[in-house]
Amino acid sequence: MNSRERLRKAINHQEPDRVPLDLGGIVSGITRIAYRNLKNELKFPVSSNEYVIDRIQQLIKPDEQILDWFQIDTRYAYQEVPPEIWSKDSPDSIWVDEWDIKRRFTGLYFDMIGHPLSRVESLSDLEKLTWPDPHQDQASYDLLQSQVEKLHQSEKAVIVNIIGSCFEFGWYLRGFEKIMMDLVLNPNLACAILDIMLEFQIGQFEELLSRTGNLIDVILCGDDLATQNSPFVSLDLYRRYIKPRQKKLYDFIKTKTNAPIFYHSCGAVSSFIPELIEIGVQILNPVQVKAQGMDLHKLKKEFGKQIVFWGGIDTQHALPFGKPSEVRDEVRRRIDELAPGGGYILAAVHNIQADVPPQNIIAMFEEAIHYGRY
Repeated sequence: MNSRERLRKAINHQEPDRVPLDLGGIVSGITRIAYRNLKNELKFPVSSNEYVIDRIQQLIKPDEQILDWFQIDTRYAYQEVPPEIWSKDSPDSIWVDEWDIKRRFTGLYFDMIGHPLSRVESLSDLEKLTWPDPHQDQASYDLLQSQVEKLHQSEKAVIVNIIGSCFEFGWYLRGFEKIMMDLVLNPNLACAILDIMLEFQIGQFEELLSRTGNLIDVILCGDDLATQNSPFVSLDLYRRYIKPRQKKLYDFIKTKTNAPIFYHSCGAVSSFIPELIEIGVQILNPVQVKAQGMDLHKLKKEFGKQIVFWGGIDTQHALPFGKPSEVRDEVRRRIDELAPGGGYILAAVHNIQADVPPQNIIAMFEEAIHYGRY
């Protein structure tokens, strides 16, 4: 069974020959330091020309040698990251992106330090501003199209490393605290900000999917909705202001492709799962097992026939602090909980961070290959 068939079967809630494996995306990737340590451990050559796929999180595109070694079933097409960003890798380096969001490199990541809409007070202030045009950079979409076409021929499961988001990207513009206050005190302004991102995302997916909609196996979307212990917003606020915009985006995507919607949200999101299913989400990631209410046995029993679980391997304790034997135990536990009947793709809960020992990464994928067979 090839990788595309394996993934599609799991997504259709059927049991393939083994649990599909994922590594290399914007929410299932590996950071530069962890990747170098892994290559050293495997005695693979470390290249000086690493391909950075996400400047904010310092994620690296895994070499085909690594992906084949661990029998990874997914392959990602990536947008280019301007190389000049990396000539300033010092603790003081500051980057301002095309949205005028300001970030500073703090040793491991580029963390946000400035939001362009933090001082906006009214809708009239907002209307004076201009924003990036999702249709402008045709060369970028042409590049993605060529990557997708090439990957599709490989019989791997093809995903584009673009994540559709209106709520989370909205607070990047406004600032987290202010947009949360706006949702209660000034919802018209909050909704106008969310709509800026929503319309950009619709334009971006229009360009992408008009070229590649029939060649992509999974569509990445996501909006973080929760902390470790509770949701960011009440279900009432979610239903009034966030859910309708997500539905509009997902409905548009579904006019351009039959690929399932993959939804990423960290944290305690169990209360949102029925809402997400209702608006067309078919895959939930990263299934943060240490968050409040994320009991995998319960989630599988309640929602396992309606939604696919993608992730599940603990990155808060097992991967960074456990022994390889504990990581293997973690993998077996999650497969036992989530894999029966299909509907599970194994990956780390979010990206593999710099503090994860390479021996634990090896243990995770080796055990998944061995134990994950049906």
